[in-house]
Amino acid sequence: MTRKYRLFSILVFVVLSALSAIYVFQLKFSFDFEQFFPQGDPDLEFFREFIEEFETDDNFLLVAVENKEGVFQQKFLKDFHDLTLKSRRLPYVNKSVSLTTFSYPLKTPFAITTIPAIHIDNPKKYERDKKRILADERFVYNLISPDAKTLLVFLKITDSIKLKESEEQIIALEKLIKPYNFDAYHFLGRSYFTKELVAMQKREVLVSGMISSVLVLLIMFLIFRRIWGIAIALFSIGVGMLLFFGMIGFTGRELSAISALYPVLMIIVGTSDVIHIMTKYIDELKRGKSKKEAISITIKQIGLATLLTSTTTAIGFASLITSKIYPIRDFGINAALGVMIAYVTVVFMTTALLTFFDKEQLTKYGKNQKIWDDWMAWFNVYTKANPKKIAIASLGVLAICFWGISMIQTNYSIINNMPSNRKITEDFKFFEKHFTGFRPMEIAVFAEGQNKITDYDIMKQIDDVEQHLKNYPAIRGVTSITAVYKSINQMHKNNKVDAYTFPVSEKKFNSYKRYTDKLPDNQYNVLINKEETKARISSRLLDVGADTIKYMGQDIDHWIKNNTDTSQLTFKRTGTGLIVDKNAEYVRRSLLLGLGGAILIVSLLMSILFKNIKMVVVSLIPNLFPLLMAGALLGFLGIDLEAGIAIVFAVIFGIAVDDTIHFLSKYKLARNAGKNMDEAIEVTFMETGKAICITSIILFFGFLVMLFSVHPPSVTIGLLISLTLFSALFGDLFLIPVLIRWLKV
Repeated sequence: MTRKYRLFSILVFVVLSALSAIYVFQLKFSFDFEQFFPQGDPDLEFFREFIEEFETDDNFLLVAVENKEGVFQQKFLKDFHDLTLKSRRLPYVNKSVSLTTFSYPLKTPFAITTIPAIHIDNPKKYERDKKRILADERFVYNLISPDAKTLLVFLKITDSIKLKESEEQIIALEKLIKPYNFDAYHFLGRSYFTKELVAMQKREVLVSGMISSVLVLLIMFLIFRRIWGIAIALFSIGVGMLLFFGMIGFTGRELSAISALYPVLMIIVGTSDVIHIMTKYIDELKRGKSKKEAISITIKQIGLATLLTSTTTAIGFASLITSKIYPIRDFGINAALGVMIAYVTVVFMTTALLTFFDKEQLTKYGKNQKIWDDWMAWFNVYTKANPKKIAIASLGVLAICFWGISMIQTNYSIINNMPSNRKITEDFKFFEKHFTGFRPMEIAVFAEGQNKITDYDIMKQIDDVEQHLKNYPAIRGVTSITAVYKSINQMHKNNKVDAYTFPVSEKKFNSYKRYTDKLPDNQYNVLINKEETKARISSRLLDVGADTIKYMGQDIDHWIKNNTDTSQLTFKRTGTGLIVDKNAEYVRRSLLLGLGGAILIVSLLMSILFKNIKMVVVSLIPNLFPLLMAGALLGFLGIDLEAGIAIVFAVIFGIAVDDTIHFLSKYKLARNAGKNMDEAIEVTFMETGKAICITSIILFFGFLVMLFSVHPPSVTIGLLISLTLFSALFGDLFLIPVLIRWLKV
């Protein structure tokens, strides 16, 4: 590499880095449940049509306020009522409802009037109010906790609220609620999730990047122990990561919940490339080659091998493009681009920088090199002497892996994706225990033929379905258009608690129709369409797991089919919760499809590189073990396979194959140089073994950085990848030599 070209190369990367630094400050973060909807799913299309006609099922923000002595205290009730009224003025709030604003309809000879559910200004009536409220199914778990120590404000917010609007709303709410000095308060809802989970994402990216940087600094010091060697390595890795995030900012791509992996991936991939390039360059200088000769040999041999490893790694990540879930698909695309950015940076910039320095300036040769040589010699001797033992042990590991894989579950829960030791998680648990929970479940109702939803027989069957839903402990907050007629029935019976029932006769039902638009807080229009041909049954589910909810839904469908007249009306479950839960089905399907495609493409590349089908077999077998081991760990550790966790398989395959390629590339070069099989294996161990071990150690500790995450799936991903990739090293060092000798390649 001439002086002219190396200076030009460095200048280009300086300019690109400066531009990237500008775009880094334009990075966008987002969190939206719609991101996790499986695109193209027919149930998703149905749900979108459903909410166009009615409204979204997650356009709410719940505010629970505790009073340890019980909510029926006058000062508390006055403060709470004041909060309810003032919350109507919060940004992006369309409606505010609580028990202190609720009134029972009261029929008089002149008109329908109302009486408050709680007589705030008359404490003598508190005990009677409490008894009535706790006996009313509309209020318990919806607006008051069963122990009567918490009241809830239901805020109806703007549909599909975005990040900036969410932040503005929650900040305004916190500012409003703090002066009251309530014992405790809790939030739950779309805007709260959006604000807090995006804040978590920003923290994750920053923390993982900082910890990974410190780790790489330590490793580079242990490897090179010279200031220039360390500086070049760190500068190359840093520029690669800067260019990657600059690219993300420039293209306007949004960072999602799994973005914390990006800094770790970029640092690890960049470190691996740097170590292989620098180690080879230094080795050639030690052999007496000039700088020009050394860098030329390095680029030809290691540059080509690194290109192949980067390509296979990128293919592994790109396999995620088969996913129907946007964040997973975007992660695969971004990670694949990041791998190639790291490669280009190392091959063009790092090599240019290296030519300015001698071997003494880059590394310090010490006793540790002899230790590495001794270990590599031991591996070579052991694999040659004990092929049967290695084969039997491999088969034993394989059997254990299949056992563990058979235990994998997909019972996805929202709580497992919530940040550890954060208020949002404690709030979520609080609502699960004391109120209705978060997962919405809607049932769309269609009147068939000439029937109308407002026909008595149709309404009666809707009520039957409602009553059946209440038999499931996990389903709470069930409501539909029948609530209007139940309220009217109760009004005609002096508002007795046990009178909140559906009219027992069609005659009474028809007589109640003239009152439907006169009730306070009437939600008639959001429960039935204008043509009276469609209606909704709304409810919320506790976070009992995707598989549990799936089986419960199938049981509900079966009951409806056998207990309703399908010639008059039909029912279909839908809602945000159901759509997100369908990810479990697509995760398994897209995982197998994507990995199958990646393995096929990598096999094709291997066959082109080595021009030998036996070498393709040798390269693939050791890299299937880490995938199987990752699946086994999921089963043995009881970790549910869900969208976020599924990316580990693409990461593992994409990265694990790197060391295999470096090992086999060196072996092929040795064979082409005229060495026999055993001599070529020995040379490969001595010249490539150290770099493979070092990069594997970096991978192991690099992904363990994720243990510092507050996002449970990220912790799981880091642990799984670290353990399985470290096992991939043993596959390369033990299995590859055995397979080479067995297949005689």
